[in-house]
Amino acid sequence: MYTSHEDIGYDFEDDPKDKKTLKPHPDIDGGWAWMMVLSSFFVHILIMGSQMALGVLNVEWLEEFHQSRGLTAWVSSLSMGITLIVGPFIGLFINTCGCRWTTIVGGLLNALGWVLSAYAANVHCLFITFGVAAGLGSGMAYLPAVVMVGRYFQKRRALAQGLSTTGTGFGTFLMTVLLKYLCVEYGWRNAMFIQGAVSLNLCVCGALMRPLSLGKDGGHPGGKDPQVIPAPSTESVKSDGQLGSTEEKDSALGREGNLCDLQAQECQGQAQPRKNMYALRVVKTMSQVTLRVRKGFREWYSGYFGTASLFTNRMFVAFVFWALFAYSSFVIPFIHLPEIVNLYNLAEQNDVFPLTSIIAILHIFGKVSLGFLADLPCISVWNVFLMANFTLVLSIFILPLMHTYAGLAVICALIGFSSGYFSLMPVVTEDLVGIEHLANAYGIIICANGVSALLGPPFAGWIYDITQKYDFSFYICGLLYMLGILSLLIQPCVQIIEQTRREHTDSSHV
Repeated sequence: MYTSHEDIGYDFEDDPKDKKTLKPHPDIDGGWAWMMVLSSFFVHILIMGSQMALGVLNVEWLEEFHQSRGLTAWVSSLSMGITLIVGPFIGLFINTCGCRWTTIVGGLLNALGWVLSAYAANVHCLFITFGVAAGLGSGMAYLPAVVMVGRYFQKRRALAQGLSTTGTGFGTFLMTVLLKYLCVEYGWRNAMFIQGAVSLNLCVCGALMRPLSLGKDGGHPGGKDPQVIPAPSTESVKSDGQLGSTEEKDSALGREGNLCDLQAQECQGQAQPRKNMYALRVVKTMSQVTLRVRKGFREWYSGYFGTASLFTNRMFVAFVFWALFAYSSFVIPFIHLPEIVNLYNLAEQNDVFPLTSIIAILHIFGKVSLGFLADLPCISVWNVFLMANFTLVLSIFILPLMHTYAGLAVICALIGFSSGYFSLMPVVTEDLVGIEHLANAYGIIICANGVSALLGPPFAGWIYDITQKYDFSFYICGLLYMLGILSLLIQPCVQIIEQTRREHTDSSHV
């Protein structure tokens, strides 16, 4: 993923011919790498899990502020959307500051957003405190968690990413239960305050993101020690102070005067080098930070806006078009299902076992199962990916037809299992653009998913405000989602036709 000064997977050694040879890092695919998986797992629980449980708070906000469903849904969608949309821009922080500090700062900002939201006076305040502040903090903590797992694993990268992203399913189940309990016992404002304290654990997860070593020596790169300016010694100062005094008489008064002069020169001689050392250290630190920022920005800019643009790959463009509509079909049920069950008078049954928890549990099994199928040599990753997408869009079309708890539970199970294709998205992206462009390409994909998450829930709420039904919102989102899937199917056919025409033209010229 993103490469920063502290995220390096290999050590470089110089040979006599000044060539750089690659030496695998001992923590790659083992050792501390599994701590990266654990850290990323908890990041997914605290960020993605809590966002998927926002339907509980959405009901509370509707009762508290008495605003339209479309306007209230913007709070949740802003948080989800900004978390993903800022992905490409968080890459600049990763290139400059590294994954550890980016995650720690993101954890603090996320917790601050939750705490400030507890004092919100209206929905518009929640737009800023929860939608923007908490969403930006989530984005700063989420992307480094994915990046570090990719840096620490090479042979078992798919397994590691699959295990870490299952935190979304576990988090959705746990956070739904936790937020429901906190809202009943303490009210939604105190629940958000407590959740802000829980979110501070993101800083702990960030502290676990230990950067891979830069070189053979544990200190500075290249094995060189920093230069230190030596301070003049007492003996040298004394010898300087006694120059020209040999002709004077050795009287007691003269010796006392020389002693005072020596002490004064000693203090001045020691204070001046210390000031110079501090000034040089400040200047050196500022220059290093400036160079690091300029280098990080240059790498980030060339990756997205360089000459080799990813958007010249038309299959990748079709994949981005698919991502613009895919994520909303997964997010909308999480945000609006708690209210849908109230409209169908199924609240008591849903309280026993929430439908969103069914999606979360099956989402875990879906990621593991689909990942296992995709790793089989006789099965194509693309086939598994497309079949899961078709199952999900079919479930979205059937969902409005179900008005019983059992029927909704079956459809939610299908939604949860088929949405496990999210674990295949990095693999599919790598197949399209190659490993060297995976970081930038995946950043664009999650940004497109963020746009989908940002617009989907408010659109569904707006449709309800007009029609007093959620049915049409599911149908429209399903149709747009189907268009995205068809674009993935049509584009390869177009490429095959163009390649056939090109070969036919070349043969005719020959």
